[in-house]
Amino acid sequence: MRRFLWVVALFAGCASQPEQPREPGPAPAPEAQQLPAPPPERVPPPRAETTAVAGLMDSARADTAAGRLPNAAATLERALRIEPRNARLWHELALVRFRQRDYGQAESLAARSNTLAGNDSELRSANQRLIDDARGARR
Repeated sequence: MRRFLWVVALFAGCASQPEQPREPGPAPAPEAQQLPAPPPERVPPPRAETTAVAGLMDSARADTAAGRLPNAAATLERALRIEPRNARLWHELALVRFRQRDYGQAESLAARSNTLAGNDSELRSANQRLIDDARGARR
């Protein structure tokens, strides 16, 4: 019985208040009610990595420099799960795959980076050099 009363009291606290009557007054102007909603803002993709992703990228670069390429790739893949639209992460992973001699994957990842690079001409150039090097290495 206590549990039933407790549940009833809980739901009674959640009940909505009845709508209060509106005070009489002038009706809003019709043109104010018929204005279209503003278009949604287009938010550009973030330029800087989050702190977590920046830390993961630093760790991956250290692993790459030390020759721990599988660790570097795993770290970059984890960072990409956090920021899948980060073109620099895709480029870093392409570099690791190139050093692992997985040239097809390196080319594909660099191309993916290019699709997300926007107007970052420096990154686009680096991706194109990597694509050219991967194609040359496969021959």
